[in-house]
Amino acid sequence: MRFEYVPLFPLGKDRTSYEQLTSQQVKTAKILGKNWLQVEPAGLRLLAREALGRINFYFRKKHLENLALILDDPEASANDKFVAAKLIKNAAIAADGLLPLCQDTGTAIILGFKGERVSTGVDDVRYLTHGVFDAYTRLNLRASQNAPVSMLEEINTGNNLPAQIEIMSCPGEEYNFWIMAKGGGSSNKTALYQENKSLLKDEKTLLNFLREKVSSIGVAACPPYRLAVVVGGLSPEMNLKTVKLASAGFLDNLIDHPTGRPHGYRDLEWEKKVMTIARETGLGAQFGGKALAVEARVIRLPRHGGSLPVGIGVSCNADRNIKAKIDKKGIWLEVLNYDLKPFLKKIEVFESEQTPAINLDRSIDELVAELSNYPVGKRLSLSGTLIVARDQAHLRLKKMIDEGRPLPSYFKEHPIYYAGPAKTPPGLVTGSIGPTTAQRMDVYVEDFMKAGASRIMLGKGNRSERVVQACQKYNGFYLGTIGGAAALVAKEHIVSSELLDFEDLGMEAIRKIVVKNLPAFIIINNKGNRLY
Repeated sequence: MRFEYVPLFPLGKDRTSYEQLTSQQVKTAKILGKNWLQVEPAGLRLLAREALGRINFYFRKKHLENLALILDDPEASANDKFVAAKLIKNAAIAADGLLPLCQDTGTAIILGFKGERVSTGVDDVRYLTHGVFDAYTRLNLRASQNAPVSMLEEINTGNNLPAQIEIMSCPGEEYNFWIMAKGGGSSNKTALYQENKSLLKDEKTLLNFLREKVSSIGVAACPPYRLAVVVGGLSPEMNLKTVKLASAGFLDNLIDHPTGRPHGYRDLEWEKKVMTIARETGLGAQFGGKALAVEARVIRLPRHGGSLPVGIGVSCNADRNIKAKIDKKGIWLEVLNYDLKPFLKKIEVFESEQTPAINLDRSIDELVAELSNYPVGKRLSLSGTLIVARDQAHLRLKKMIDEGRPLPSYFKEHPIYYAGPAKTPPGLVTGSIGPTTAQRMDVYVEDFMKAGASRIMLGKGNRSERVVQACQKYNGFYLGTIGGAAALVAKEHIVSSELLDFEDLGMEAIRKIVVKNLPAFIIINNKGNRLY
């Protein structure tokens, strides 16, 4: 048998548009008759800082165009269009450079493809890491990384480090980068299924499998999504890495047809099938409809005969991905969209329905009585006091119950908003503050409601059956608000914010905020009914 090398990922021409960041910090040299690129370490630091700064405030134009298409879609629900319009407005607010697109400014992930004739003379990861540090400490971003101090205890690092950085060698004299900021919500929706050949026995079997798994993603990771499905892979790790890269759009120029040779390819026909599956879920852009996804990527990979890994993941509507490169002319970043005027004109004609105004500053019993007048799926406008608390605060409050101590009165007197803000810009009352995934708090709901707390909850995404039962048993409600519109919420809906408890938890400390006209939807009511 004749040996033939075939790259596993045969990529076509890169059609990305780049803009020059600087022409400095690079030079060329001829060594042994070949051209070499010499990159100053400061150039690596600059590239990482600028790339991560930009993707937390700006989108690719294609992503905004996909959101705008929802507004023109006659089959999109009113809720789909409402969410799409708010996300476009959120993008315009973030483009001012103060409030990031999402409060979860993500784990920094950098993949570098270093040409064999590129020289830096240093540990590249160290200097790229310093650039990550610069971005997350100089801008109004959030520190979300926790470091273990024991198996059970951990602390927030305060600077969003460590970053995930991988450098790979490749031919040539260019240095290329794929960079993303990946939030916890969308990462949590990445799934690996270890299947076998029987899954591929016919199209119906695979479609039914994908229909079940796509529906199970739900809306907690802030749709509309870019859905990624990868079938095959030489290892589970390879499959999941491909899912992440595909969800970020980094494999869009992968060859789009099989050749019978051992390589992966992008299947455009199955992408259409996956988009149909997403529409048919009825989950929509968070609150019912057809716009669960705006794009799909389906990639088929070679596999071992005894294993068929299938990976599914998403990029949420905070689609923070960018390419970068260093060549003999300088340092370059992918062009993002900086002019939102055309998209804002599109939402000028969008008129939302009038919604009931809910005054939060009264007893929980009175609030529950009013909410009982509306069906699940109803959009509301909330004004008044909310208590902001999420994972670590909930754990501490649960320990108080376990130790026989009473819960703080504020936890019983006000609705609870699951959130953790980004850094507060000068002159503003809060940093970007959208909802976090509510399902992570499901384990606490029964005990808290039994103690008279948490009877009205506000967050994003679906909840488990235990929450439905608790709401029915203890006369409670779960409301959802738009995920991915954190800059909009901070600028237009938060009147005041004050630190209330657990200051050492940083962004997870308990806060008391006052909101004005904050949009929310009834997801679970006190009768045991649920939107999804």
